[in-house]
Amino acid sequence: MATQQEVFGHGLAVITGAGAGIGEGLARHLAGLGMTVVVADIDEAAARRVAGDLPAPGRGIPYAVDVRDGDAVAGLARWVRSELGPVRLLIANAGLQQFGHLWDTPVAGWQRVMEVNVNGVFHCARAFLPDMLVDPGRSHVLVMASIGSVVSMPMQSSYIVSKHAVLALAECLHQEIGLVGADVNVAAVLPGAVLSDIFSSAGGVEHGDVDAAERHRRDMFSVRERAISPAEAGETIVEQAAQGEFYIVTQPDMVLGAMRSRAEQLAERRSPAVFRSRFVPQNDE
Repeated sequence: MATQQEVFGHGLAVITGAGAGIGEGLARHLAGLGMTVVVADIDEAAARRVAGDLPAPGRGIPYAVDVRDGDAVAGLARWVRSELGPVRLLIANAGLQQFGHLWDTPVAGWQRVMEVNVNGVFHCARAFLPDMLVDPGRSHVLVMASIGSVVSMPMQSSYIVSKHAVLALAECLHQEIGLVGADVNVAAVLPGAVLSDIFSSAGGVEHGDVDAAERHRRDMFSVRERAISPAEAGETIVEQAAQGEFYIVTQPDMVLGAMRSRAEQLAERRSPAVFRSRFVPQNDE
């Protein structure tokens, strides 16, 4: 079985949303293995901070990009190709949260989540895959899904919808790569609870039940009590990617349990019950 060092100890990685959270954890771990990492983020200052602090023997290169802009992502791919060479690992990681009842969710908030979480992955695939398909040697694409890809949950409809779509995108892309016979390994990453600012930076609502949206935001901070660090998530994800797993999970008990529950619900045609997180305090407990 191949080791992380054998698979990811050299070459070039591009990570979107690498200025914080899981993206930063992945960048640090991959640089430590020896990869050159393009730290791509909409926040240029964050990209520069992370790129400038990556561990040897690898190195970091910052690049400011908004993954909602297909032309900008295509420009990133052209620049990487011209200046740095072939990409061995593409991680489409950038993602956003949104809280509130669906009927209170601002149109702009819904669109922003879809444009970043779903369209961002699509733009990355369109921009980078044509070259990766024909480059000699194996390359890898990791698509950042979520435990939210296999559950339904109130007050986060736009995020949950987007992550279900992202998982389906990764599954379809994996099959399409198989059809053309290219040496590109596609995987879907389903993290459980990982420390990040995704809840504090999440969109809320301006009209309707604002209090309910903010209560849910506060409740979700309980996830942090049992969350793993971005560094631990990065190492776990890269280890499973090196082993060729398609469904990559950071916390098997949590994520695989959610996957089994989802499969059983569909097979038994059960109506969705209100999701009860093991982390969030329940009013009746």
